[in-house]
Amino acid sequence: MKIRKVVFPVGGLGTRFFPITRAIPKEMLGIIDKPLIHYAVEEAVHAGIEEFIFVTRHGKSSIEDYFDYMFSHANYFDVKIGSMCYVRQDEPKGLGHAVLCAKNLVNNEPFAVMSADDFILSTKSCLGEMASNYDGANMVATMSVDRKDVSKYGIIDVLKEDGSLVYAKSVDEKPPVEEAKSTHAIVGRYILSPDIFDVLEQLAPGVGGEIQLTDALLQMIPTCGLVGFKFEGQRFDCGSKKGLLAAILQVASQDANLQQVIEEFNRRK
Repeated sequence: MKIRKVVFPVGGLGTRFFPITRAIPKEMLGIIDKPLIHYAVEEAVHAGIEEFIFVTRHGKSSIEDYFDYMFSHANYFDVKIGSMCYVRQDEPKGLGHAVLCAKNLVNNEPFAVMSADDFILSTKSCLGEMASNYDGANMVATMSVDRKDVSKYGIIDVLKEDGSLVYAKSVDEKPPVEEAKSTHAIVGRYILSPDIFDVLEQLAPGVGGEIQLTDALLQMIPTCGLVGFKFEGQRFDCGSKKGLLAAILQVASQDANLQQVIEEFNRRK
C-alpha cells in the first residue's frame, strides 16, 4: 500500500534549546550544513512521499522560507514534489493534537508522521522500510533502549516478534522503570490509519496534560492493531543538546575534512 502523505509536527516550543529557539525553530538547528527538517524531508522523499504537511505555529516561518528556496532555486531532492502544505497549531498540546490539526489535509488515507527531532542516520530510508512492510495496522518505528531510559518513551508490551516486526498487545506512554513491559521504545516515525483522527477527537489529555498519540494507538489496538518496526541505522535524540552534538559529530566523522578537524581538536586536549 503506497503512503503518499507525511505530517511533520513542527509547532513545539523547543524549550530545551532556549534562548536560540526564541529566534530559530528547533527543526532548523543544523547538522553541519543542513537543518534537521531537511534530513527528515530527504528521508520522506526517499520513501516515495508525494505530499508534505507541516503543522506549524507563530515564529516558524523560516521553515516555509527554507523549503520555498529549496524548490525554487535548486534541485536538492532530485524528484518532483507534489505539494508542501502548512497548517497552524494554535498552541502546543501534544503530538496527538498536532496530528489532529492535519486531518483535513490528510483526507482519509493512510499517512506517515515524522519527528525531525529523531534524526536517523542510515543508508536506507527508515520511513521507506516501514512503508514497504505496512499492511494496514498502525505502525511505529521502534528501538531497544536501556531500561533506565524507558520513562522517556512510549513502550510496547510485546505480543510476538517476527524478524524486524514487533506486534503489540498494548503500549504505555513514559512508564516508570519498574512498570515498563519491555524496552521496545517508539521513536518518531509512524504510519497511521486515518481512523486515528476519530479517536484523537475524543481523547482526553494524558501524560503531561497533553493529547498523546500513544494513547490513541493504544485504543486502536483491538480494531486496527499496532506493529513496531525495528529499523536499521543510528537514531539521535536531537531534541536534546547532547543528542544534537552527538549527531553533528557522527556526521562530521564521515567527512574526511571534518574528521581532520575533530582529530586536531582531540590532540589539543
